[in-house]
Amino acid sequence: MKRILLINLLLSIFLAAPAAYGKERVLNVLYTGSLQGELEPCGCSPKTDFGGLARLSGYLKENKKKLSPNILIDAGNFSGEDTPQGRLKTETLLKAYGIIGYDAVAFGKREAVFREDFLSHVSKKNRIRAVYDSPHYTKSIMTKKDKLNIHLGTNPERYEKGKVNILLSDTDISDAETIKGWDVIILSSGEEIEEPLKANGTIIISGSQRGKKLGILTLRFDNAGNIKDYRHRWQPLGSDIREDKAVRSVLNDYDLRVARLFKEDIKPLTEAKYLGVEKCAECHQPFVESWKKTKHAGAFSSLERVGKSFDPECVICHAVGFGEGGFYNMEATPGLAGVQCEVCHGAGREHLPVMEKPLQPVTEPVCLKCHTKDRSPDFSYESYREKITH
Repeated sequence: MKRILLINLLLSIFLAAPAAYGKERVLNVLYTGSLQGELEPCGCSPKTDFGGLARLSGYLKENKKKLSPNILIDAGNFSGEDTPQGRLKTETLLKAYGIIGYDAVAFGKREAVFREDFLSHVSKKNRIRAVYDSPHYTKSIMTKKDKLNIHLGTNPERYEKGKVNILLSDTDISDAETIKGWDVIILSSGEEIEEPLKANGTIIISGSQRGKKLGILTLRFDNAGNIKDYRHRWQPLGSDIREDKAVRSVLNDYDLRVARLFKEDIKPLTEAKYLGVEKCAECHQPFVESWKKTKHAGAFSSLERVGKSFDPECVICHAVGFGEGGFYNMEATPGLAGVQCEVCHGAGREHLPVMEKPLQPVTEPVCLKCHTKDRSPDFSYESYREKITH
């Protein structure tokens, strides 16, 4: 009897062993890249209302268990421009990345324009694990997820044998296809790759431009730690996703800091280049009355509703002559708020003394200064012009 029990015990261990030994290991590579300073979508059109750091963080928190185990990576080119406002954006991005909990953040061509002490200080302050192929930064990071040894690097010639190698690069797709030795290459060049490419045994993916979507690459490994298959999907970051309050607070703080910067750096000019709609109404009252019924007339109030009335990147398309002797703020120049006559027809100062001198015609290039593809994806010159005809 004892012998039978012993045999049954050994059989059960033997039969169970292959299942345990062959247990599948999975890693979700969550990635962004080429955010280009986009903290959140502008909200000008529902069709482009995707992205934003608060939504990204909210989605990751809400789906933490479902996405585990994972590694969260930004492949670079995330920063704003090297301007006062661009530096504020970059600080805000890295602060948000710290809250979100990125495992690694690569620095690319956009980040290379900043002084190294600026980026270094902000990165360390927010506990960012920065990866950059530069003498003053870490060129690669080793980490472990679900017993997988992962090597994250930025130098295409320095992969680690026996590791899961993930290269972070802002090279273009054609160059990436020539790189060998890496398991995964994540690009931040801004080129779109809807589905992963495969070249030299390497999976090539690219971050969604301006962070509209989160990339999710699920890798499945065999017993030896080699990738045996994978699947990929995009997670759109739409308005249906609940925002993370902590990151939203960081973005609200950015808006306040931009408002202070706006008051310090942008000064009103004393010379009146723009006249304002009330002056135009003295001779063109019927036109002004029809203008008041258009969305152009309420363009500035739409910024006030979302707390962006001091953001130069927004104000420039919602007021008259911002930054060039026109609108300054609602206290100093309330008569130049909104998309008025002179936004489309040009400054009226020279027209007033010599009324025979015509103003500029409203051509398609005039409209395209603000009605860009990102802000106004359905723009059609003919149909949009019809909406404001007077």
